Amino acid sequence: MKTTSFLKEKYIAHRGYFNNTTICENSLPAFECAIKNGYAIELDIQPTKDNEIVVFHDSTLLRMTGQNGKVSDYTYNELQELNLLNTNQKIPTLQQVLKLVNGQTPLLIEIKPNNLKVGKLETKLMQLLNEYNGQYAIQSFNPFIILWFKKNAPNVVRGILSAKFTKNFENRPNVIKRIILKSMILNKFFTPDFIAYNVLNLPLKKIQTNKNKGIIILGWTVKSQQQYEKIKDYVDNIIFQDFKPQK
Repeated sequence: MKTTSFLKEKYIAHRGYFNNTTICENSLPAFECAIKNGYAIELDIQPTKDNEIVVFHDSTLLRMTGQNGKVSDYTYNELQELNLLNTNQKIPTLQQVLKLVNGQTPLLIEIKPNNLKVGKLETKLMQLLNEYNGQYAIQSFNPFIILWFKKNAPNVVRGILSAKFTKNFENRPNVIKRIILKSMILNKFFTPDFIAYNVLNLPLKKIQTNKNKGIIILGWTVKSQQQYEKIKDYVDNIIFQDFKPQK
């Protein structure tokens, strides 16, 4: 039987618990730090050129490694020649992260946009997760990824990310996906277990409607206690960064 309550039990550390000076986002030290502080972990996955699943957020490598190109332009071994920011930390594989976490805290895995046909990355992801003994959920801005999980792995907790998608939004979905994600008109079809809303533009009426349907509401990315206080009555949990949340 599918269980979703774990999404509400611990604050969720965005890309791990990091500072991007000594501990880099989406790094093994960031995930270790989240575990030590009692947080769940949100992370991002993408495929490499040789179809390894690695944990990395940006659409390009430049900000975090100084290297041009996308993750998918490089093999995993080539990526291991790069360091994250001014540290000796490396881009980890999802398999390394699963081994490190080992069920100690829940994982919220975001599948980033890629040029693969929906199903290739997801199939490999499920091969890894089927051997993992811990709580996890998947989320994506791509509603067709959520539909893939509904059809092929219905017992996996799945959620849709939503925002206003302004013109400067990174990896802005195409117009069809924006309409679906903003309006939530096809939620009855995709049947997400949770919706993660951008806290800068929470649609309060839609939130209440979805809560009444039993859908868990997460808020992302909360970056201060003051911001948390403003939205805490509307969400079931937060994905946070840059501060230590206080109840």
